[in-house]
Amino acid sequence: MAIKVMLAEDMHMVRGALVALLNLEEDLDVVADVASGDDILPTALKHSPDVAVIDIDLPGTDGLTAASKLHEALPTCRTLILTSLGRPGTLRRALSTRVGGFLLKDAPSRELADAIRRVAAGQRVIDSQLALAAWDTAECPLTTRELDVLRLAASGAEAPEIASRLFLSTGTVRNYLSTIASKLHARNRVDAIRIANDAGWL
Repeated sequence: MAIKVMLAEDMHMVRGALVALLNLEEDLDVVADVASGDDILPTALKHSPDVAVIDIDLPGTDGLTAASKLHEALPTCRTLILTSLGRPGTLRRALSTRVGGFLLKDAPSRELADAIRRVAAGQRVIDSQLALAAWDTAECPLTTRELDVLRLAASGAEAPEIASRLFLSTGTVRNYLSTIASKLHARNRVDAIRIANDAGWL
């Protein structure tokens, strides 16, 4: 029985190449491919893949958020994150969403096929160098709510809009932003966003 694979990648040429490569494997069958994070869950519910290979940086819902929703809605589908964002903090975020694997895009194609097989078998596959780096990297000092505030700030939202979307007062949001800057030893909001991005926490 072939392993049913769904692929989520927004770059059309890359997605097409990956579909072609994976379909060359006798035991792998790409049953669906999507370009947007918003399409992952409805497509997975329709096709019931065994493994979803998901890029992190997708338009719409980001790959890690989509992977988390997929895990809740379709627990039989395992997830393998495929990304060029090889930062330790990104790996930590991926592991917190219970993904089955984390592989860098510059890995050889045979490693991807092997990783899919291992993830389908219930194993966890992590790029070895990235795993070592994550082990040595400090954990994110921000709370979940502080990260929510900073992500909205990074998207360009001002304090009143952030307050409205998170059901907080504008003053509370400003306090959060001040606390975030202090925790990250940042000069201002923009610096805090840069620091968090570079660490892979956003």
